[in-house]
Amino acid sequence: MTRKLFGTDGVRGTANTHPMTAEMALRIGAAVGRYFRQDKSVAHRVVIGKDTRLSGYMFENALTAGLTSTGMNVLLLGPVPTPAVGLLTPSMRADLGVMISASHNPAVDNGIKFFGPDGFKLSDEAEMEIEALIEKGVEPVQARNIGRAKRIDDGRFRYIERVKSTFPFGMRLDGIKVVVDCANGAAYRAAPEVLWELGAEVIPVGVSPDGSNINLDCGSTKPRIAAETVVSHGADLGICLDGDADRVILIDETGTVADGDQIMALLAARWAEEGRLKGNALVATVMSNLGLERYLQGRGVSLERTAVGDRYVVERMRAGGFNLGGEQSGHIVMTDYATTGDGLMAGLQFLAEMVRTGHRASDLVHSFEKVPQLLKNVRYEAGQVPLELAPVKAAIAEAEARLDGLGRLLIRKSGTEPLIRVMAECEDETILHEAVDHVVAAVQESV
Repeated sequence: MTRKLFGTDGVRGTANTHPMTAEMALRIGAAVGRYFRQDKSVAHRVVIGKDTRLSGYMFENALTAGLTSTGMNVLLLGPVPTPAVGLLTPSMRADLGVMISASHNPAVDNGIKFFGPDGFKLSDEAEMEIEALIEKGVEPVQARNIGRAKRIDDGRFRYIERVKSTFPFGMRLDGIKVVVDCANGAAYRAAPEVLWELGAEVIPVGVSPDGSNINLDCGSTKPRIAAETVVSHGADLGICLDGDADRVILIDETGTVADGDQIMALLAARWAEEGRLKGNALVATVMSNLGLERYLQGRGVSLERTAVGDRYVVERMRAGGFNLGGEQSGHIVMTDYATTGDGLMAGLQFLAEMVRTGHRASDLVHSFEKVPQLLKNVRYEAGQVPLELAPVKAAIAEAEARLDGLGRLLIRKSGTEPLIRVMAECEDETILHEAVDHVVAAVQESV
């Protein structure tokens, strides 16, 4: 059985369009409630968080209706980062955690992510079982067994304290000026508060959500305004989060942007020196730059690659006993501290290195030289299968032959948007562009 609703990170799409409708959210809530409410003799609970999208209100209510109809008690956290749900699910002894967010996607999109009682995202197998329940339909409980819903007002503060506990005890950020771009998203209050409480001078960007401006010309996918703010204010560091704050991009004092690969390189090398990098390996996806792999090899650290998606990174980390992993896009997973990517925690770990070494951000954030990498996206319509068409397959084969021995080519469907992602790496940038453009043209002609 293949998954029809779930992508690489839960269910996602345009609000009020299948599958992201209120009706489907209610059905999903009922199905996941039935799945986790196995022992009907004890009380069961679920925590629900959301980001700042306007449609979050609709999905919060629909999920609550579905969950309570199966006897689940619902604890509503309001706007909190995705990692807060991962942390608070086991802390509050919940059977299930739900995050309503489409992460870095535009405001018109939304999504539903699930965490198990251990705070980790659900497996493919669990998602397939839930899909089967959705298709079959769920019988509601008797009226006397309907669940209750309760608003939890201090969820953000619980998360703030947990995040601060990951920063070295006794260390402060006095004298450090930090620009933090919250993407008008879930961390718009928590991130500035954490940095200020640790002593930093905070210059907030993207902290005025209105339901429609999440990720709009701000955040980790569009760091230009944050970079300009770092330079104009003479800040020491810029921290750019995405809409649900599970990923981060850093900006040094010169306004230069550094992605997740550079952050992971610094942390992996530092942790290896300290003897606390479990398995002496970093887990990253096939998208991470070849330069990162070479840098780690030079320091005796292995790079374990997975499919794209932070949940696959975490699954490999748990299976291999590793404690550091992430994605080039900025998901940094540190299982010593959290169950999923946490952009704010990763930013704090970088700030700790600045304080410990006394070095500027620009001295720390560019650990290796990247192998030239090019990524282009081609949008397609629902129902189309461009990668299965003969002309596209032929173009891919030709590009692979062109890169043979010189670089690598990666073609994949996005798990969160209707996009074909065409990525290549090659020291020869002329060949690099020719290979990518050849495949992109073939895909474009087929859609």
